[in-house]
Amino acid sequence: MKSISQVAKLTGVSIRTLQYYDEIGLLKPSQLTAAGYRMYDDDALQTLQQILFFKELGFPLKEIKEILEKPDFNRIAAFKKQKELFLLKRNRLDRLIQLLNRLEKGEQCMSFKEFDLSDYINVLEDFKSNQAETVIQHWGSIENFDMFIQKIKDDEDQVAKLAIQQFGSIEKYTEEMKYNLEHFSEIMDDWYGQISEEMRTEDKFLRLASHKGEDAASKQVQSIVEEILSGALAAASNRLIGSAQNYCKIIMDAYSNDYLSKVIDSKYGEGSSAYIVRAFRYYSENNCAEKD
Repeated sequence: MKSISQVAKLTGVSIRTLQYYDEIGLLKPSQLTAAGYRMYDDDALQTLQQILFFKELGFPLKEIKEILEKPDFNRIAAFKKQKELFLLKRNRLDRLIQLLNRLEKGEQCMSFKEFDLSDYINVLEDFKSNQAETVIQHWGSIENFDMFIQKIKDDEDQVAKLAIQQFGSIEKYTEEMKYNLEHFSEIMDDWYGQISEEMRTEDKFLRLASHKGEDAASKQVQSIVEEILSGALAAASNRLIGSAQNYCKIIMDAYSNDYLSKVIDSKYGEGSSAYIVRAFRYYSENNCAEKD
């Protein structure tokens, strides 16, 4: 057992902060002495370690408390996830340092801020917090949406380049996506309402998946992709889709989602989801620039 002053000295967390964590129920002392002094055992110190890792990653105290209080919270799994996030953070810092090295040598480099998606990520996090039911309805679970956000973080540079190419700047892209998320339910209702019965039953996606094993770049496969795109863009004249390139990205993101890919593969056969993504990626890379 360690006293609160010993814990403060060991961890660098002030006594007042530890008292505050106790007050809000984030980290309760393991026991109180007869005189009312807080004492902490090894389990409490491990919990404090978790809290500090989450804080370093920018998690607010309220969210940390909710995570730690989940019945299925797994300390080892949390460490693994935190490690992944720290590696992403380190990689981003490495890229910043590389850019600064080039600038220091007098090279003319594009500002790194042009590829900063932090505002967009914040918009997605707000959407998750404020419209949890909508997230679960369309993504299957909060965890699936977290994986969607993580995928954007992993592919940040590529997503940013596409955003700039299509919208002109990250700021305009973020504003557009913010509008889409604020009106997500009505946009999706409008989209589903306008799509024909044939599209709703996914007959064309089934036909596309039936070609898996063939070259996704083949004329026959790409004609099905173009047929899907033409129908979707004609039916859903709303801000969510906007262009063939944007629709391709929506499909690629959706069918790369772990949850949805399992559903699609169970319907159309193993590997169907990945094949659909390949077919749309080929179309996007070879046709969208000239058509949008």
